[in-house]
Amino acid sequence: MQIEPRISFQNLEHSDAIESDIRSRIDELEKFHPRMIGCSVVVDAPHRDKHKGKIYEIRIDISVPGKDIAVTREAGFNHAHEDIYVAIRDSFDAARRLLEDRIRKMSSHRTRPHPTPSHGHVVRIFNEDGYGFVETEDGHEVYFDRDSLTKSVWPQIEIGSRLRFTERDGDKGLYGTQVTLLD
Repeated sequence: MQIEPRISFQNLEHSDAIESDIRSRIDELEKFHPRMIGCSVVVDAPHRDKHKGKIYEIRIDISVPGKDIAVTREAGFNHAHEDIYVAIRDSFDAARRLLEDRIRKMSSHRTRPHPTPSHGHVVRIFNEDGYGFVETEDGHEVYFDRDSLTKSVWPQIEIGSRLRFTERDGDKGLYGTQVTLLD
């Protein structure tokens, strides 16, 4: 992390144990997202309400490339957050989920790589049935049909015609999609 994490306490005495717990959780986030720039955590103990008890608020601001991430667990009706460690855990879990979403959106395996178009020439054609076979430059045959053509050029295709296509692996073997007549 480029900037030292900041941990502050409001309406609450500083606690080394709480700060240590928060620092260990920041370290876990940094291992998960090593490009974190900085992190700021505010632990707040709002004034005690005689009906609700003391429910802790945790605010986490994480600086990462792009847009920063902010998590706020405000005092509300979640009585589990009367335990400060539960409030911290829930806040950091929410921060981790937001980081996971950010990583997923930025990830290169979020999108499939585009297949490289292949080239070949028609070796067999069955005009009446609307399909044929093209031999690729490396010598294997690929099935294609009239519906896989990018334009209505079926009557112009004959043995020896050069085609560009995308190879796909199907149940019955290789087949061509996005078939384009090059001649």
